[in-house]
Amino acid sequence: MAWLLLILVFTGSMYLHSLSESESPVAETEDEAQTKNKIAFLFIARNRLPLDMIWHAFFEEEKEGRFSILVHSRPGFVLNKVTTRSPFFFNRQVNNSIQVDWGEASMLKAERILLRNALLDPYNDRFVFLSDSCIPLYNFNYTYDYIMSSTRSFVDSFADTKEGRYNPKMNPVIAAQDWRKGSQQWAVLIRKHAEAVANDHTVFPQFQKHCRRKSLPEFWRDQPFPVHPWQEHNCIPDEHYVQTLIAQLGLEGEINRRPLTHSSWDMSSSKDKERRGWHPVTYRLNDATPSLIQSIKGIDNINYETEHRREWCTSKGRPAPCFLFSRKFTRSAALKLLNMV
Repeated sequence: MAWLLLILVFTGSMYLHSLSESESPVAETEDEAQTKNKIAFLFIARNRLPLDMIWHAFFEEEKEGRFSILVHSRPGFVLNKVTTRSPFFFNRQVNNSIQVDWGEASMLKAERILLRNALLDPYNDRFVFLSDSCIPLYNFNYTYDYIMSSTRSFVDSFADTKEGRYNPKMNPVIAAQDWRKGSQQWAVLIRKHAEAVANDHTVFPQFQKHCRRKSLPEFWRDQPFPVHPWQEHNCIPDEHYVQTLIAQLGLEGEINRRPLTHSSWDMSSSKDKERRGWHPVTYRLNDATPSLIQSIKGIDNINYETEHRREWCTSKGRPAPCFLFSRKFTRSAALKLLNMV
């Protein structure tokens, strides 16, 4: 049963309090690390990782050292026995982190910082971006085989023709025909594309200058009142950057144009028309049920209405679930899932 696969991910997570930093299970010898390609799991967090117990169970089953973990949190934040219950995350924070603000280019800087740190390990071969509200849907072995079996990156990307997002001031550095959008930035990159993002000195500066989210009324008290707010470009940098960079470099033939992280975009969830679709649905305590997880795992195709395109999901040339991860889950929802074991 689909729910049993999820349970396998979560088992064995409650002994964490007995482990010390010196007993961290992520340690491996240099010879062991050189015998395998690894997936780098790159977490972007506000502070702590509220779902660390979920991820501990996920990583615990892997005994061959086929993964790395890096976390971008606020500057100065340290992951230790006080701030996380999982030794897998001890001292996994990057030490050159920055303050990240939603809808700003600082999110892109955080992604690039994570990639640069992860690329220092030559055996990191795939790079998975995750938020602090993501959970895995399958066990480690299934996830590893699924990701490593593809020679392409997984990037949610489609041509963006809606006026107001592309800023003509980006031309000619970024051509309008290369402007792309995705519903989220939680991509999975092969090493070639990770290096392209980390080493980009052309497209990223244009995003810093010309791609900004539309200012909302509640922020006007903290910054100059926009002269014509209705004429502002509503550009969310992390929904465009990786997609546009890959198109600009002529590498779109090397990506799967879909994400591996599920988000539910309920356009009717907000009564305020201005805010509909700004954030995905958050799964709370009452939402955390076996049927929810089973429904997400049962998705086998994605319909892109704006491109009149339906993407059927495959792995190793065979039909497969579309998603390996899902967000946004609260801590209480995650604890409920654990208690169902």
